[in-house]
Amino acid sequence: MLGLVNLDYALNHKEITILIDRIQYWIDIAEYDLDTAQVMLDGRRFLYVGFMCHQVIEKMLKAYYVFINNDNPPYTHNLSLLAEKGGILEIMTEEQKDFIDLLEPLNIEARYPKDKEKIMRSLNFELCKDILQKTRDLYQWIKKQLLTE
Repeated sequence: MLGLVNLDYALNHKEITILIDRIQYWIDIAEYDLDTAQVMLDGRRFLYVGFMCHQVIEKMLKAYYVFINNDNPPYTHNLSLLAEKGGILEIMTEEQKDFIDLLEPLNIEARYPKDKEKIMRSLNFELCKDILQKTRDLYQWIKKQLLTE
């Protein structure tokens, strides 16, 4: 059950149901992307491991934004901006913030061919395996922030 008891806004039952559905939408597609990142790693499609890991964290940050603000998240792929606007950045560890900084260019590089070759040369199985594990860890941590304890 989502931890809706400590929110700064009051909702009736129908509004709570709608809010939970909106949050669950982001979590569901983040989970799908996490599975896809694993498939990309297994297939040694390293550029897309990074891209999908970025997508996972972006969608979880959007779920958190909806949770905190009861509003649609900003139309951005900028992880730091999403974390800041959602209010989660202030409770993240330095390691988590550094990881977001590592993921940030992987979204852009996979979409635009200009630097694609450069980023592809920098990725290998061990690095992508580490990125995927850190993505799983951050995914779980954000999800925990959405749950009651």
